[in-house]
Amino acid sequence: MRESKAWRNILRKRQNHCDWGLCGYTMKPLLGFVCTLMLFIVYRTTNYQYLQTELDSKLYRFYTSKESLPDSTNLKGLPRGIIEARSDLELKPLWSTSTSKLEANISAPHNLLAMPVGLKQKRNVNAIVQKFLRENFTIILFHYDGKLDSWQDLEWSNKAIHVVAQNQTKWWFAKRFLHPAAVSIYDYIFLWDEDLGVQHFNPKRYLDIVKTEGLEISQPALDPNSTGIHHRITVRKRTSKFHRVYDSRGSVKCSDASDGPPCAGFVEGMAPVFSRAAWHCAWHLIQNDLVHGWGMDIKLGYCAQGDRSQKVGIVDSEYVVHQGIQSLGGPSAKKTRNNLDMTKIRRQSTMELKMFKQRWEKAVKEDANWVDPFLRRRRIRKPRLIASLDS
Repeated sequence: MRESKAWRNILRKRQNHCDWGLCGYTMKPLLGFVCTLMLFIVYRTTNYQYLQTELDSKLYRFYTSKESLPDSTNLKGLPRGIIEARSDLELKPLWSTSTSKLEANISAPHNLLAMPVGLKQKRNVNAIVQKFLRENFTIILFHYDGKLDSWQDLEWSNKAIHVVAQNQTKWWFAKRFLHPAAVSIYDYIFLWDEDLGVQHFNPKRYLDIVKTEGLEISQPALDPNSTGIHHRITVRKRTSKFHRVYDSRGSVKCSDASDGPPCAGFVEGMAPVFSRAAWHCAWHLIQNDLVHGWGMDIKLGYCAQGDRSQKVGIVDSEYVVHQGIQSLGGPSAKKTRNNLDMTKIRRQSTMELKMFKQRWEKAVKEDANWVDPFLRRRRIRKPRLIASLDS
């Protein structure tokens, strides 16, 4: 009986302590420590996941499509520090006597000129390349006629990169040899035709204007006397340094308020210039099997990294002459054969234009998460116009 009474007294004292808050007081430091520990663990886990995501995005920034996901997954077998996710088109020496030269070359700005060329345009191509080499451009030439050896007599030939494929177009070459991962060091990419006269063009002054005005996609204006002018927005304005909008009224009803192609936010396929970010987008827009590229110029504004009416423009002070020389079409031994080939090429180009439009419409319809940024902007502007009319 005495033992049971002793236990009852102990329990009463314990209960009295808890009633006065002493029990809770002794438990609070322990609960506070546990909560702090849990918050610390959650924070470290979340922070690690964020850093992991950031690192993956840097390492695999050029491998984001569904088709490339298995490749990036397979790279996990390598230690992260050894992974080189990009390349370039710079020619490398077999040996070097100074590492400082290499380091200086890496830090210097890089720009790229890429052109499809044929032997018939050798003199004009030589004039173009000479101007770009003075500004330390990297040169890559796509030989569509297969005649590479005849270019070896030019002084700069060994400094350029030459790719040969018979009767292939500029867009065919660009899709296969200008992958964003391979040209990611270049600030600007000039993807030009070979029949451009550059007597009034300076690459350095051109890029100075492009950078100052924040143009992600651009082209030099065309001399009014050029051959094959298809869109008036590309014609040079003598009194301006650059322009974004074709403001002369005509059959297309352009005005200062125009914000879409071909009145604004538009360059033609003969002489486009892309920033690094814009080319990363434009490369994915090029359809692998639609080699003539018809219709793509109308959609390039979607790659302008913002408002195409502001990020796309024509540089007037540095302009070129479009000579309009037909390059592809097979052997030129007989004029009738050439005409026949060009008819077939034009028919194929027209068919590809139709296919490109269909693919765009299908992609827009199937992608429920995609919103046309320029369609939304036009809808916003309409009520403002109505309100101004009412007032």
